[in-house]
Amino acid sequence: MKLKEPISHLLRQLQYVLDGLTDAQYAQPVKVLSGSTTGQHTRHILEFFIELNQGYLSGIVNYDNRVRNRLIETNKDFAIQTLLEIADGLDKPDRMLLLHAEYGNDEAEPFPVFTNYLRELVYNLEHMVHHMALIRIGVNAVAELEIPESFGVAASTLKFRKACAQ
Repeated sequence: MKLKEPISHLLRQLQYVLDGLTDAQYAQPVKVLSGSTTGQHTRHILEFFIELNQGYLSGIVNYDNRVRNRLIETNKDFAIQTLLEIADGLDKPDRMLLLHAEYGNDEAEPFPVFTNYLRELVYNLEHMVHHMALIRIGVNAVAELEIPESFGVAASTLKFRKACAQ
């Protein structure tokens, strides 16, 4: 599958950055990120992939109702283990899914949207890049860590920069 490698690459980048942090840095609130932590952004990324995997089995994906696992945001080793499990489970055949989107008040019924596994992998990839950009800001605020230049940068931006440099 063509999406497995770019997602796996991003997961390896995230693992590299997490490996470079102490547990305290991983869970340290960052003022410029409205008090959120690297761990919280990591949890958010990983839980979207977890929800997609569960939705793959049931046929219904609902990112709003995902289980929020505080252990992922506070224990970087657990987060890395979860990340590795996600990477191992990416290679599934495409299938139709129903996305339940919840917009509005608490009583509103989820809005059903027809989608498929590959489309949701693309969404998760883009969502991951966005949060990795925020993680970069958070890590720079709490640690002296060499972060890969492409960390948190969209593939299209990297291609554009490369074309401009030539």
